[in-house]
Formats: sequence, C-alpha cells, structure tokens
Amino acid sequence: MRPTYAEINLDAVAHNVATLARLIEPSVVCTVVKADGYGHGDAPIANTALMSGAKVLAVALVEEGIRLREAGIEAPILVLSEPGASAATAVAEWGLEPTVYSTDFAAALAATGASLRVHVKLDTGMHRVGAAPDAVADVVAAIESASSLHLASLWTHFAVADEDPDYTRTQIDRFDEVAGRFDVPTVHLANTAGALLFPDSRRDMCRIGLGTYGLHPCDDTRGLVDLRPAMRLVTHVSHVQRLSAGERPSYGRVRALDHDSKVVTAPIGYADGFWRRLTSEGRALIGGREFSLAGTVTMDQIVVDVGEADVALGDEVVLLGRQGDDEITADEWAAKLGTISYEVVCAIGPRVPRRYS
Repeated sequence: MRPTYAEINLDAVAHNVATLARLIEPSVVCTVVKADGYGHGDAPIANTALMSGAKVLAVALVEEGIRLREAGIEAPILVLSEPGASAATAVAEWGLEPTVYSTDFAAALAATGASLRVHVKLDTGMHRVGAAPDAVADVVAAIESASSLHLASLWTHFAVADEDPDYTRTQIDRFDEVAGRFDVPTVHLANTAGALLFPDSRRDMCRIGLGTYGLHPCDDTRGLVDLRPAMRLVTHVSHVQRLSAGERPSYGRVRALDHDSKVVTAPIGYADGFWRRLTSEGRALIGGREFSLAGTVTMDQIVVDVGEADVALGDEVVLLGRQGDDEITADEWAAKLGTISYEVVCAIGPRVPRRYS
C-alpha cells in the first residue's frame, strides 16, 4: 500500500550473468545469492542466473540454501562457510554442498551417512575462515576416509583482488603450492574482481557476486566488462506544501530554506535503507530533475526541496537508479557514506517490496 519499492530488472541480471559467463569460459559461473541476493531477492536472482549460464549457486548460511530448495531450485548450492556441527543433518537433508575446513565438521557430515559433495576451503591470507596450509591434509584425509563424502573442490578467497595485485598474486601462489599436493576434481579462487583482473585465477569456477547485480568492485574493472545495475529504488510524493524562507523542515530543524519553496514528502526513510547520513548530500530525481533534501532523513519519510518545479502528489521519486537522463548509483551513495556498494544494496530493508521486471 505504501508507494515505495525496489525495482529489480531481471533482464539486467541475465545480461550480467551471460556476459560474465562468456568472458570467463571455460570456467563455470557460480552465482553468489547470499544475503537475499545482495538485497535483490535470492530465488528470483538464482533462477535468472541459472537460465543465463550459471551452473552453481552459493550462499553464506545453511538457512539460505534451504530457502532456495524450498523455492524449487535443484541446482548445486555451495555453502561458503562451515556451519556448526549441529547443521550437518540439515545440510544432508536439503542436498547442499558444504564448505569444510575442520576435521570435526567432516566427521559430523560423515555421521549423517548421506552422500555429499564437499568443498575444502584453504586460508591463503584472508584470515577469516578456512584451513591453514599445514592443516589441509588432515581435513582432506578426514573426507577421503568417509565413504559417503566426496571431495568436490579445493578453494580459497581473495582478500584484496580489487586493490592489491601483489598480495593477490601471493594468495594465488600459496594456493597453487598447496593444491599441487592433492588430487582434487576442481579448484576455484576468483570472486568478481579476481575473475576480471586476474584471468589466470579463473580456473574451474568463478564465484560471481557483485558483478551479478551490475556493480563493479573497483574502477579498474569498468572498462573490462559491460555490467548493468539491476536495482532501482523508487518512492512517490505523498505530501506537497509551500514553505517560506527560513523554515526548517524535519527533525532537528538542521537547515533553513534560503528561499520560499515547495517542499515535498516521500514515504521512505532510514528504516528502509535510505541512510540518515544522506541528509546533507543525498539527492532525489523527480520528473527527470535532481533535487536536494530539505531536512533530516527520518525513519519513515524524507522531505525534498523542489523549488518552483512542477511536482505534484503521486509523482515518482527515484533515490537509486535511473530516471530520464540522470542516474544515482550505488557507488555514489557509497562515496557519500564512506562505505562500499555491497553495503548500499544489502541495506535496502525488508519493508521495501521487490518488484521484478
């Protein structure tokens, strides 16, 4: 009922996946749909990716994998982090492909008796999760000793592929030194940045997250592939008023209008992922024109100074994405917020319905 929503362009997602699949072939695309598809919706993104060339999906949590299975998705689903041992039964029941980096979790999986493909993660320098190089042999041995477990791959994750080529090369070298000790069917190293900037890291599969959604991990990748942003954050004018110069709209009365002006309200706020910190630098597109906010972003609403523009009740307000010839990008938000585009799209909250086109 509230006229606020995120438009998700599945054609853009299809384009991004297909473009990246062609670029990295014969490497396989694994589409990362964790965190509800980076805020875009996990099942719609997963289905679109699979129809566009992806062969594998990846999630962070067992619960996320179960959601995809409940949505009828039958493709391989890689769980990127090792869950607690108590989750082994659910992994088996739902046919997920778990990441393993401890002998304890390998034993828990074996105890289910289920036939499972498992992926061993090697820590090559990100130092978040993964088996240390001197511990990988024990993990592999635990898997190979269990008749129901099948070693599907050895993999690692880059820490700074988007900003530090020397360290990324170090990670590649560390991985290759360890991987050479084992007979594994497949290996995978590259995320979106790695796949684009380090072609030799593509190997058998690339885990494509950010690129799926049309966002670039860094400026260096922009000239390498045509990606199309998939999310557009839209609301509509819910109130129109004329205020005199000197009036201070919204909480805190932080800014005085410097002229008599029309000020419009739109029903979206920081509870929806439109950050309060955008109060001073945020902008809105209405009728193909750019306008500044007139006061503090509140939990549920914003106010926009539209001057003398012909803006009326119900007019479309775009806060992220394109309207006419102008566009507000996730990178623009990120620069103003001191963060990254990943956080921008993931933060669009559950109160904002997703509409797919």
